[in-house]
Amino acid sequence: MRRAFQDQGRALPADLTSAINRAGYYPSLVCDVVESAVAGDDVVSHLVHQETTFDQDTVRRHVTVLVVTRRRLVIAHADDFAEPGSPATATATTETIPLGAVRGVMVTHVVADPANFTSGTHSRDITLTLGWGAVSRLDLVPAQCSDPECTADHGLEGTVASDDISLRISAAADGEAAVDAALAFARVLSGSIGGEAIAP
Repeated sequence: MRRAFQDQGRALPADLTSAINRAGYYPSLVCDVVESAVAGDDVVSHLVHQETTFDQDTVRRHVTVLVVTRRRLVIAHADDFAEPGSPATATATTETIPLGAVRGVMVTHVVADPANFTSGTHSRDITLTLGWGAVSRLDLVPAQCSDPECTADHGLEGTVASDDISLRISAAADGEAAVDAALAFARVLSGSIGGEAIAP
């Protein structure tokens, strides 16, 4: 049974508490760990994203909460697991990153019928990727030279990308409001890199 988290003098604003309650994934636990990590700072922007994954015969839900305060990015992630014959156990992890340490905010838009796209068009999917240097991805490809007939081995070349967290939000699966919320959050965080957050 879902139990709504009752905001009793906690630092979380009502709209963030409401979003966590709507996600319905252990809201009392998620609100508690987010409130602890926010530590009384003013919340400038937030994003709550629930995801369902399939692990063999098991359906698992996860929730990720992103919060921007004036000086920090707070990330909370909760999921659960159950051993056969044992009660379910939930794990909730928070991480706090100074805004000055956030290296990148990447938003990938997937839009159907781009020839007829107009500003404000919905029915799109976005992938929000945040990087702050905790995890780096190395993409290698064979190095090329300018001679099209060259068959020599020129080794490898590649790029290092910061890819600490990535969330996919779909208008079809999550709703157009979820896409709008993710874009609004990305806009605030993008404008806050290297300094203090500015309220939208």
